[in-house]
Amino acid sequence: MVAHLVSLKVALLRNGLRRSAWQVVGLIVGLMYGLGLAALLLVGLVALAVQSDQELAATVLLLGGSLLVLGWWVVPLVAFGVDATLDPQRFTTFSVPRRSLLAGLSLAGLVGIPGLVTVLVALTSAAVWWRAPAAVAAGLVGAVLAVALCVVGSRATTTALAPLVTRRKVRELATIAVLIPMFLLGPIMGAVGSGLESMSGAFPEVALTLGWTPFGAPWALAVDVAAGHWGPAVAKLAIGLATLAALLWVWDRALTRALTGGERREGPRAQARGLGWFDRFPATPVGAVAARSLTYWLRDPRYAGAVILVPLVPVLFLFLGGRDTPLLLSAPIAALLFGWGIAADVAYDSTAFWTHVAAPIRGTVDRWGRVCASLALGVPATLLMSVVVVALTGRWDLIVPVAGYSLGVLATATGVSSFISARVVYPVPKPGESPFSTPQGSQTAAMVSQMAGMAGILLLALPSTAVAVAAVLIGAVWLGLLAAVVSLGLGGLILVVGVRMGGAQYDKRAPELLTTMRGFA
Repeated sequence: MVAHLVSLKVALLRNGLRRSAWQVVGLIVGLMYGLGLAALLLVGLVALAVQSDQELAATVLLLGGSLLVLGWWVVPLVAFGVDATLDPQRFTTFSVPRRSLLAGLSLAGLVGIPGLVTVLVALTSAAVWWRAPAAVAAGLVGAVLAVALCVVGSRATTTALAPLVTRRKVRELATIAVLIPMFLLGPIMGAVGSGLESMSGAFPEVALTLGWTPFGAPWALAVDVAAGHWGPAVAKLAIGLATLAALLWVWDRALTRALTGGERREGPRAQARGLGWFDRFPATPVGAVAARSLTYWLRDPRYAGAVILVPLVPVLFLFLGGRDTPLLLSAPIAALLFGWGIAADVAYDSTAFWTHVAAPIRGTVDRWGRVCASLALGVPATLLMSVVVVALTGRWDLIVPVAGYSLGVLATATGVSSFISARVVYPVPKPGESPFSTPQGSQTAAMVSQMAGMAGILLLALPSTAVAVAAVLIGAVWLGLLAAVVSLGLGGLILVVGVRMGGAQYDKRAPELLTTMRGFA
């Protein structure tokens, strides 16, 4: 049964690659990235092996190994749904012994790029202690134990916390909690780097302390054996084994609950009052599409990126350059984020897109409805951001060109997105999943689509960009008015053309788009 579960995971991965060429490309790119990272880490381990400073080797292995184990435990909670190919609830109707299911799912968790990289790095880490054969043997035992803690800990946390993580409110909070640090990664890394540099002398003590925790105990086995400390080595082996046993117990209990209790739904829902945005939009086809789209914008965590990142853009510029003129770029960048937010709108609909295909609406109706929902949030946010950045820089004389140019970028990005979302669909997180989940093949397709779309937006906005930059540098009032007029006129034209072209693509390819997305399901 264990071998069957592993072969099932391999078969699911292989069959998934047959659905789309993007998935094959994505796997190849991911494999190259993973092997490149593994090669880099292996080179670092070789460098540790050839030098004679055992304290440095112990510090690096304990710190890096502890972060690796912690990452396996924590990352799946944030990106819940990243690997649902062997969801335990899918085995509810099968009489599979739990021990076989636990062992099979554990080994299947290593099938993939993260598992491959983890195994390679963990086993190679034992070679750092090649001068002491006993330490090499201890390192191999610790590597196997560390890999087991990674996989079992990951499964235990995700299965035990699944009823909590799958709740919509929790997903929304997780989106905010992760997206903000990701966007501000540069400033955060700078502050962390400065802090780490000041406390670098304490790293060895921190590493030794981590060696007595479940995260670092497996990696500390070889360290203690190489130093001749057999007593602490046995104690840390016991810590690792006890942690593994505890994780297996937690996973077993959570798996039993998942297999016998069925899928846990959220608590009682609040009683709906009225029709929501459908009451506020005109009773027309465009109004209906706009009301549905705006509901998604405000309730679907996958759309939260464009909304959450907007107020963070000036924060990033303030950190990088203070309140100087470059801060004015925050407004058009925020507009770009909002306009690009509907580039994957059709893909986000998933198989529910059939309602649009079945409804007797033209492509331009669908396009304008989605555009209205985006602009209903984007226009006020862009104007507010323009006022904020102008106030922060004290350049009130530039309010007209900054606001006009930003609105022009918003219109341009929305027009380009209206065309792209009707032309290209690729695997995206499904409704209800974490916005950080990564379906196979989505990375490459999303990267190519975004690069092409951004290049198109920058190229189309080039004339208005030139006039706006001239208005900021020269400061003439008439040039600022010209920048606003050119930006609004050109952006409005691109928006209309993009909607018309996207509508034509929709009329031509709507059934094909639906068929493609059904293949992603």
